[in-house]
Amino acid sequence: MKILSIETSCDETAISILEVTGEKNSPSFSILADETYSQIKLHEQYGGVFPMLAKREHAKNLPIILEKILKEAKMLTLGINTFDEVKMENILSREEGMFKAVSSLLSSIEKPDINHIVVTTGPGLEPTLWVGIVFAKALNLAWNIPITPVNHMEGHLLSVLIDNSREEDQTIDFSKLYFPSLGLLISGGHTELVLTKQIGDYTKIGQTVDDAVGEAFDKVARVLGLPYPGGPKVSQLAQEGKENPLVKLPRPMLHSGDYNFSFSGIKTAVLYLSKKLQDQNIWDEQTKADIARDFENSCTEVLFTKTQKAVEEYGAQSVIIAGGVAANTHIREQFQNNLSVPILLPKQKLATDNAVMIGIAGYFQILNNTKNYSYTGENNPDEIKADGNWSVDAHK
Repeated sequence: MKILSIETSCDETAISILEVTGEKNSPSFSILADETYSQIKLHEQYGGVFPMLAKREHAKNLPIILEKILKEAKMLTLGINTFDEVKMENILSREEGMFKAVSSLLSSIEKPDINHIVVTTGPGLEPTLWVGIVFAKALNLAWNIPITPVNHMEGHLLSVLIDNSREEDQTIDFSKLYFPSLGLLISGGHTELVLTKQIGDYTKIGQTVDDAVGEAFDKVARVLGLPYPGGPKVSQLAQEGKENPLVKLPRPMLHSGDYNFSFSGIKTAVLYLSKKLQDQNIWDEQTKADIARDFENSCTEVLFTKTQKAVEEYGAQSVIIAGGVAANTHIREQFQNNLSVPILLPKQKLATDNAVMIGIAGYFQILNNTKNYSYTGENNPDEIKADGNWSVDAHK
């Protein structure tokens, strides 16, 4: 089975082609092609992701990336391909310039040897999700390859199953997944604890009630005068920090008695503390580093304490830590050194948004006979919608 996967939930435009072989209980994955275009440079001036700009860039980048990965996977064959151009123009009508680029490419190449298209339909920024969805619909119209919607957060959970730094086939040994497992999903838009009994069987037991932890990192970076994306910059600065009696930040909801999180208050505490220290003329690079250090320690302590408590209550045999903030070295080290059960972490490149993880999640959706969509099949792709709040434990 060959799967083409599309990811446009935020500011990364990504497409991959995976080949899956072997038995259902021990599939072997091969990454035939994988490309991700980052938009970080475009969004720096806004201090965060500007959704309509991200949407426009996805529309521009998707046909370019598609051509590139088809070449990389040796699936690009020049030829004449006909399809309903009026319908395709209607599908892509809201994405400026996309119809011309997509129709020009698809009319000049033969249908590739791909069995399924999978696409992120939520959660995420709905304007950017829609671009990936209509692109998948256009491919279905031109190639008659069924589409399967995929949950972005399930992709993050399953990103630990494959190492994209290796080129050889990778067989998943399910005996090493240690179910039930507890997933800690930490990113710019999400902070969630998800109990995973088996792949596809998820129960969310806690989530942020306001800001996600990655969002808090970015906001604190702005307070400290650091450029976007702020998370890695705060973490780098924190390495230079020292214990400072003037810097003591709260550990929000540490003893709340549940598994929910809150990171809005700590961002506000950093803002007030920074203003106070500036008014007292206690504001230099070392002080900023001390604040970054205690902020990172605070977030890590809250994440670790609640996760360890959930491990004990639910009898989890392993912990999956995934999402963009899973790339944070300090958080990774604290969990690896102190958690009472084995930890599964994605490789650094798979911690951030990518299409490989969407392809993996899509494979298991296909395996479980999730509804597929095709303009020539029983289920119409026009039914596929973007859902910015699609929970990983909700069924569609």
